[in-house]
Amino acid sequence: MNETHEHIEDTQNEAASMPEHSHADQQAQHEAEEHAARMESIRQLALAGELETSPENEEIVEALVDTMRLKNDLQERLLRMAADHQNFQRRASGNEREARTSATQGVVQSLIPLLDTFEMALMQDPEKVSAQTVLDGVKMLRDEFMRMLSGYGVTPINPSVGDEFNPAEHAAMMQQAVDGIEPGHISMSMGIGFKLGDRVVRPAKVAVVPQPDNGEGED
Repeated sequence: MNETHEHIEDTQNEAASMPEHSHADQQAQHEAEEHAARMESIRQLALAGELETSPENEEIVEALVDTMRLKNDLQERLLRMAADHQNFQRRASGNEREARTSATQGVVQSLIPLLDTFEMALMQDPEKVSAQTVLDGVKMLRDEFMRMLSGYGVTPINPSVGDEFNPAEHAAMMQQAVDGIEPGHISMSMGIGFKLGDRVVRPAKVAVVPQPDNGEGED
């Protein structure tokens, strides 16, 4: 019973102390709000030229007014700059989407005639088409495709046997020695490469003549 009675008294004491702290916080908040209201009233009176002050404080009031006007001007400029930046970002994003769409449309329009050529080839009667005719048709399609790529600045990388190996444009798939070709030179072309302007899109696949064994490491 005594423990229960003491617990009740402690709870009552805590409950009694809580309103005091809450009242102090409310009082501090109320004073802060009143102070802010007084400062705003003084600023508005100063901006309107209606702030009554002693002659020796006129320069202080004038400096206060100039500072507030400068602050307002800078704030307005900042808001305008932020709005302009947002508009620029929206326009840039829209222009980027439009550029991507236009580029894709250009590629598609270039591919459509090539697809038409495929359709024409598939309409041929197999019994009346010779192997040479098929081969000529494939070459024609290849030439048309290369012409289309060249319109976008794509150029082939097609090294010849005997050319010097260039790691920037060639990919060595294997080593192959061939009589009459110096080491470090191409001995066989295995696949054409492509460049977009100065950028290598895919290197040409080649075989390279290995360097001669100088006997190092042997007994």
